[in-house]
Amino acid sequence: MRIIAIYYLATKLATPFAATLLNWRARRGKEDQARLGERMGVAARPRPKGRLIWLHGVSLGESLALLPLIERLIQKQIAVLVTTSTPSSAQVISARLPAGAFHQYAPLDAQPFIDAFLTYWRPDIALFAETELWPNTIAALRRRQTPFILVNARISQKSTSRWRRAPNVARDIFGNVTLCLAQDSANAARFLFLGAPEVRIAGNLKFDAAPLPVDPLNYAEFSAALTGRRVWAAVSTHAGEEALMFDAHEEIARQTTALLTIIVPRHRARGPEIAQGARAKGLRVALRSQGERLHQDIDVYIVDTVGEVGMIFRAVSLVFMGKSLVTGGGQNPIEPAKFGCAILHGPQIENFSESYRALTRAGAALCVADAAELARIASLLLQSPVRMRRMGRAGSAAIEKLTGASRKIMAALEPYLLTRDDAS
Repeated sequence: MRIIAIYYLATKLATPFAATLLNWRARRGKEDQARLGERMGVAARPRPKGRLIWLHGVSLGESLALLPLIERLIQKQIAVLVTTSTPSSAQVISARLPAGAFHQYAPLDAQPFIDAFLTYWRPDIALFAETELWPNTIAALRRRQTPFILVNARISQKSTSRWRRAPNVARDIFGNVTLCLAQDSANAARFLFLGAPEVRIAGNLKFDAAPLPVDPLNYAEFSAALTGRRVWAAVSTHAGEEALMFDAHEEIARQTTALLTIIVPRHRARGPEIAQGARAKGLRVALRSQGERLHQDIDVYIVDTVGEVGMIFRAVSLVFMGKSLVTGGGQNPIEPAKFGCAILHGPQIENFSESYRALTRAGAALCVADAAELARIASLLLQSPVRMRRMGRAGSAAIEKLTGASRKIMAALEPYLLTRDDAS
């Protein structure tokens, strides 16, 4: 039996247990208990009249990147349904959607749920961000002859190698992508290699995205608490990286006074675990999610809350971007660059190589090999605010030059947006 057939059978057999699984995940904070029906294809609101485009971004970063495209679609009087899969992304994206767009949770990739979802919403086009490829969803869209388009598409070399080991599955999946709009030439080549029939380079939507929102009252209170401190932040850190940040903090503290290290973990639920690790090193810690006050005696402040990364980027001039020292791939450096932050990162940044190349060429980002080098460079920069500001300005300018993806994507979508009357 082919692998894809096994997948279809496995999801069919698992479907009766979906409610149990979702309730189990909800008890652990991984699903929205009040909206579990949406994950099984049950709509929570009426469908707007007229044309409707379905945009999907699995998590927060992917969904926020879609905002410039969403705004352009709404300008064409097209209703936009945005789906995500995580509670944190739902909370943030719902607050930022313009009038004419609305949020639902994405259905699980099981045929009954997908069919219920598509029957109710009847999207004219499905636009999925990056590399969201779900076999039952793709098959259902194909049966309904609904164009399935990847936007802001990227796929790592590691993932491409894995797909290469299952060429029949790759052909079944990538061969049914109507149009792939890749971020750059390297990603375009990988999608073509895996069997996507039509691939174009449209750029990275994240360059077009507006800076992350900042609550002015929270920012005023937070920035006041930083007065008199030398501050740097480690953002989107993953398990294993925080220990390196603690080592770097101790080394920097030997060379400077009034040091504060801010840690924003990628997975907010890890906040208490990270705090425990810091205390084991003898560091004084406060957790933002617990309402613990940031005062002058705190060494490490853990921002384990949702929707406040923009506040950190605005308040802090020096940022280390995680998932680049211990686990590979990197995290998006465009967001801190838009706020004028000087950026440090580890060597494992293949998921955002284009962005980091542009920032490195501009002199806005520096690579560090380990905690010792991180401490050395961070210490030098913290003692040279003029150089930090120069790096930050260079980063903002470099990112501005790379905008335009939303315009290119809209041009590529134009034939699919035509109604029958338009076409005739």
